[in-house]
Amino acid sequence: MSLNAELAAYQQRAEKVLDAVLPAATINPPHLHKAMRYSALGGGKRVRPLLVYATGEALGINPDILDIPAAAIEIIHVYSLIHDDLPAMDDDDLRRNKPTCHKAFDEATAILAGDSLQALSSYLLAHHPQLDLPAESRLRLIEILTVASGSRGMAGGQAIDLAFTGQQISEPELENMHIHKTGALIRACVLMACECTTDISDEQKNALDHYAKAVGLAFQVRDDILDIESDTETLGKTQGADIAANKATYPSIIGIEQARQKAIDLHTEASKFLNTFDEKANNLRNISDFIVNRLR
Repeated sequence: MSLNAELAAYQQRAEKVLDAVLPAATINPPHLHKAMRYSALGGGKRVRPLLVYATGEALGINPDILDIPAAAIEIIHVYSLIHDDLPAMDDDDLRRNKPTCHKAFDEATAILAGDSLQALSSYLLAHHPQLDLPAESRLRLIEILTVASGSRGMAGGQAIDLAFTGQQISEPELENMHIHKTGALIRACVLMACECTTDISDEQKNALDHYAKAVGLAFQVRDDILDIESDTETLGKTQGADIAANKATYPSIIGIEQARQKAIDLHTEASKFLNTFDEKANNLRNISDFIVNRLR
């Protein structure tokens, strides 16, 4: 499934912003900066920036304000992919149809590239002049992103995933893992956009937060299905990697057909939380539809 023209334009916008905020490959140390740019540019669905922009669209926020939050959260996502692919973690050789960072460069450079991207995300939110928000709003953005990235969010979910590898776990345990590993950062996309305006009610914020929770889990369910049904060329990463690593997935616990139904149910649930919004939230609806129907 392809993105509509508006979301494709946001995708291209995110790419341009990333290109602008990443250090040039000619700046010292060039090898490290080249690795950062290699991993961050020229690939990826950019779902997280799309969620930032689409949430802003629903709330009537100028996208110029959203460029830096969108870039910061995608930079965190890229850092997580670099580290996830390392031999000590998921040990993958392919990402976005090209060699993973530690294969294209080396393990030490990949670790440092991930570390540097993580630091860059907070620096952008704290200092970039395009983010025309008061200091307290910048601090809140940093808080949302760092909590979602750390031990109570993405990194914690990855730790749970590693601890569960090779074990039989229940569906609630699997859901808890993915709420942290994948869902926390997706939820942060929506919450960060909400922080970029004062013209938002508690009802709207709660509805958007619940939408993000449902979408985040649907994203992971669909990933688990694609790991079985797709192929390496389409995915841009090694197909069957989860099965080979004996990882717990939704198809392995509840079966492939129930996993498909769960993704559909989560999409329906996400859409219901947008009922209080008008057509300005259509791109949020389209993102949810894209997530459960995508082929990669």
